Amino acid sequence: MTSQKSTQTMKPATAAKKLGVYLEATPAEFRAGVVSRDELNALQADPPEWLRELRRNGPHPRPVVAARLGVSIGGLARGGITEPLTTEQIETLKTDEPDWLRRERETQAEVRREAARLKAQPAGE
Repeated sequence: MTSQKSTQTMKPATAAKKLGVYLEATPAEFRAGVVSRDELNALQADPPEWLRELRRNGPHPRPVVAARLGVSIGGLARGGITEPLTTEQIETLKTDEPDWLRRERETQAEVRREAARLKAQPAGE
């Protein structure tokens, strides 16, 4: 008896998250169907122009915005950033560096220092 290997598929929202792009900015045909694991791998290995453009210019989902600004997703919310941003908007924020962004970057730096300190601490102390 042989078993058929079923094709693993995912919703477009999951695929967009794995690709690091904002779902609503993807083409309609991407949002309309399901994405197989093979299709996702192909998109990652050889991204089509629409995917390269989204990754380059956005709009970017909150995790990407947070990473590019060096803050947490919660920090974005505290700063009033709840919508996706374009690369240009992110660069403007970096240049202007409003007070909330400076505070959130300092908080992130402290979190990283504490994590590094705990990691370096011998077990059991």
